Amino acid sequence: MSKQLLINVTAGLTRTALVEDGLLQEVNLEKSNEARLVGNIYKGKVSRVMPGMQAAFVDIGEERAGFLHESDIPLLNQEGLDQDGLEQPGQEVRNNLSSIHDGKSLLVQVVKSPFGTKGARLSMRLSLSARYLVYMPQSNHLGISQRIENEEERERLKGLISDLSEQQSFRGGFIARTAAEGASSEQLDTDMAYLKGRWHEVVELSKKSKPPANIHADIPLALRAVRDISSSGLDAIQVDSKHDFESIKEFTSKYCPNLAPLVSHYQEPRPLCDLFSIEDEITRALQPSVPLKSGGSLVIEQTEAMVTIDVNTGAFVGNRDLEETVFRTNLEAASALARQLRLRNLGGIIVIDFIDMELKDHQRQVIRALEAALEHDKATTIVSEFSKIGLIEMTRKRASESLISALCEPCPECLGSAVVKSAETIGFDLYREVLRRCLKLQPKSILVWVSEQLSEYLQKEGIGLITELEAQLSCTIEKRVESRYSRDQFDIVPLENL
Repeated sequence: MSKQLLINVTAGLTRTALVEDGLLQEVNLEKSNEARLVGNIYKGKVSRVMPGMQAAFVDIGEERAGFLHESDIPLLNQEGLDQDGLEQPGQEVRNNLSSIHDGKSLLVQVVKSPFGTKGARLSMRLSLSARYLVYMPQSNHLGISQRIENEEERERLKGLISDLSEQQSFRGGFIARTAAEGASSEQLDTDMAYLKGRWHEVVELSKKSKPPANIHADIPLALRAVRDISSSGLDAIQVDSKHDFESIKEFTSKYCPNLAPLVSHYQEPRPLCDLFSIEDEITRALQPSVPLKSGGSLVIEQTEAMVTIDVNTGAFVGNRDLEETVFRTNLEAASALARQLRLRNLGGIIVIDFIDMELKDHQRQVIRALEAALEHDKATTIVSEFSKIGLIEMTRKRASESLISALCEPCPECLGSAVVKSAETIGFDLYREVLRRCLKLQPKSILVWVSEQLSEYLQKEGIGLITELEAQLSCTIEKRVESRYSRDQFDIVPLENL
């Protein structure tokens, strides 16, 4: 299986795309004007304890207070950290929630981004990630990723991590990530030294800061994508930004030397995300309907409460009886919907309405096909059996917002019952289309007709897009407003053609 990681960087937006066997599997976005919260560690202040909810709300300096459930509060309180920032033993409390009160300062970590009207989900069980290891300062647990199945390799890693932590006098727990399979003692030692330094920085900064304060932020998306990707079957990492290419090259040389030879600076005239039809795939991922090769389809609806997926036979009538037609369509749908969950980054509760099957054996095979397709998903998934009314319920861990939430906003004309592309997303669409046209035609000046909404965005938040294009293309860009245009409509005309 061939696998490539593409990293596309434009003014204010970084996108990573994972392509396997020529097919887009995952897309991640990070905007420079929006801070990523997941993984960040804050010194927060308890704003309200809610015993009836078995939870507390914690002010971390964001728009909405974070939500801290009792299950995410360690059994030991944080009153007496030693010089390494680790909790002293023997401070057991009667129950988790009784160790905190209104106004108390806490070190908390964001484990889920804000979603809809909900604030960020917080935990006091802190962790720091590196390439091969995850460090847990408040635990003595030593774990190995479940995706590492070879028992000899699991025992080897346990022994190495245990020995290295003793050599470095580094207390706390560790989890070996999937990427640690086959890692050498030197690579694990480098990871451990890095984590030790970062944890001491967190401890020192927490002592000096007044809540609410951001104590630790994760690395940028471009570096995070490289750090977290499995090197198994990876053929290439292509980056279209020279600055990011150099930082990734330095990062991989230091922390992932096996990936360094795979990193290249993409400099072809054709935009990077035109490869493998990535732009078209992203556009299709914003639509509710997904066509299947057989003629059937998936209909995916996302709400704040859950995601529903309906499987339809469409024009597929099969060569045998109806049961065989339904079974084959459901098998194809199981594979397709697993990919759509990754591509659209859908999480939480997911309800799947497969086409009704009479035979129990067919139901079992569809579930097994779905579980097999989900094995490549980094997010934790749990799949139930068919319910009495023929539905499958599953969960997929949600750590960040979905693709549609990142790229779209509620439609002001329909009061939020549907979504349209945001002005920012249309601005980036315009940027890429101008780049595509000018690299081909090489005009000295062009005229762009835009809608009123897009014009307003380009005059304010998106002013850097036009400036960067003019500098990159050595081309003058004139902008005019057409009031009759819809918000996502624009036209690009070389002035020599007028």
